[in-house]
Formats: sequence, C-alpha cells, structure tokens
Amino acid sequence: MLKIVYWVVAIGVVIQFIRPDFNNPKSDEKVALQTDAATMNVLKTSCYDCHSNETKYPWYHNISPVSWVMAENIEDGRKALNFSTWANIAPDIKLKRLERAKQLIARGDMPKSEYCLIHKDAVLTSTQKATLAQFFDAEMKKITPQ
Repeated sequence: MLKIVYWVVAIGVVIQFIRPDFNNPKSDEKVALQTDAATMNVLKTSCYDCHSNETKYPWYHNISPVSWVMAENIEDGRKALNFSTWANIAPDIKLKRLERAKQLIARGDMPKSEYCLIHKDAVLTSTQKATLAQFFDAEMKKITPQ
C-alpha cells in the first residue's frame, strides 16, 4: 500500500514539469473588438478569459493536470471566437460564430459551467444575456445588411 502512495506522489510531482504555454499572444487594438462599455463589461467578465488574448490566469493554472484542461479550453475558445482578432475574422465565419455564440448563451451552455463554478461573477444574468444577444444581432446585421 505504501508503494502505491509513493508512486502516486511521484507521478504527481513529475507531471508538474509538463506545462502548457500560458503566454497570451500580443493584442492589437486596431483589430480587437470595439463596442460600448456595457457590452464590453459583460464580455470581459464572462467571455474574455477564453475568447481573447487577454486571459487572466488564476493561481491554479500552475497545477497539472488542471493546467492542461485550462490550456485546452482557452485554445478551443480562441479558435471558436477571439475578440482580440475581431477585425481579422472573415465576415462569413464571423456570422456563423456569432449565431453559434448567441445559441450557446441562450441555452446556458456559455460560459462553461466549470468556469462559472470558480468565477461566480461570470454567470450571466438575463439582462446580461439580453445585452449580448443585442450585440450579436447588431454585429450580424452589419455583416448581412437588410
């Protein structure tokens, strides 16, 4: 039994040396999203840690295997929709991603529940969901003018 404990501790120590890259890519204000303060506040509180190059890393990002899950979620989030590269996203792709974001937020699938467990301020109220829905609709209208 004691050998098993030693092995578990040894593996736990060794995996701490397998670290993902947690450096934020550089952001360029010229291509980053520009919007009103109310919308930006909601986005920065509930979305930006995974959907921008402005991730604020908490202390526990240094602990493996938690760090691996965080790195994957951030990478996936940036690939899906990155507000730091807003102007560089092709209109057809932006339209699809805005539609998808609107659906996920309306269903309560975003922000992710595991993120909201630790970041209580990221849980979206109905008013914040409406703010984001209006923002998404306005952005989609810019892409597909009537």
